Amino acid sequence: MERNIEEILALVSGVVADVQGQGKPADYIPALSEVDRSKFGMAISTVDGRDFVIGDAEKRFSIQSISKVFCLSMAIHYSGEALFERVGVEPSGTPFNSLSQLDYENGLPRNPFINSGALVTSDILLEHLGSPNQDFLDFVRGLSNNIDVHYDERVYRSEFDHGNRNAALCHYLKSFGNIKNDISRILDFYFYQCSLSMSCIDLARAFRFLAQDGAHPFREEEVVSRLQARRINSLMMTCGTYDEAGEFAFRVGLPCKSGVGGGIVAIMPGEMSICVWGPELGAKGNSIAGMRALEFFVQKTGHSVF
Repeated sequence: MERNIEEILALVSGVVADVQGQGKPADYIPALSEVDRSKFGMAISTVDGRDFVIGDAEKRFSIQSISKVFCLSMAIHYSGEALFERVGVEPSGTPFNSLSQLDYENGLPRNPFINSGALVTSDILLEHLGSPNQDFLDFVRGLSNNIDVHYDERVYRSEFDHGNRNAALCHYLKSFGNIKNDISRILDFYFYQCSLSMSCIDLARAFRFLAQDGAHPFREEEVVSRLQARRINSLMMTCGTYDEAGEFAFRVGLPCKSGVGGGIVAIMPGEMSICVWGPELGAKGNSIAGMRALEFFVQKTGHSVF
């Protein structure tokens, strides 16, 4: 298996070269628009602790919405099933920052991976964390086994300065009674989560708990229960790649979570976690090179949840 992974990864760079230049970095967050669009990295971390990397797998990038999985995992740990009384589990079918859907569904976000849903899970965490920004950072550092993971202050400031739509979502949620804490605290916490800077290998290691039934990658403890890990993976499959989840299920066939920083994390339950990064995004906000690399890898290994 190890040789097979190495042989397949050796071919990935050539595969993704064919799609370079077909997208562009996220430009509505100025700090993201300046990233070198030619970068590409891929990392794999197996459940028995082996790591494989190619390209720019050790270069850090803004994880953006990938952070929503960390937020959900912490929130479900504290709140359990009660969380889903405030956030749904259905694909949205609309853009990740839609206001109209909240109006139609009386302030209940469709799922935890659209912005409104992540604002609600952030609100839940504020009830349980004494120092939210630091506690969240420590949680992710522990999962990745890297004390050098940090927030990118420049990205945070860019998020904050251009976060009017997220502020509108938060006020709208508040009007329906689905936000309990002060809006400014929630937005600050949410923007910091999105501004985490990590590498592909950091993320592949950090997400390994979802490949191993919720068990911590580096400690003898549980991050989430086996049932909760299964449910998070299910949500990643159906809701984790904006309104392109059906295409990902069709072409990749693995639970995935993407971010507009160009990263995508994928889970092979019982086997490994994978992270790919390519800053050029398609029309739905997902990395074009990342999706192509995952599709190629799955085709060559034969691994899929289907």
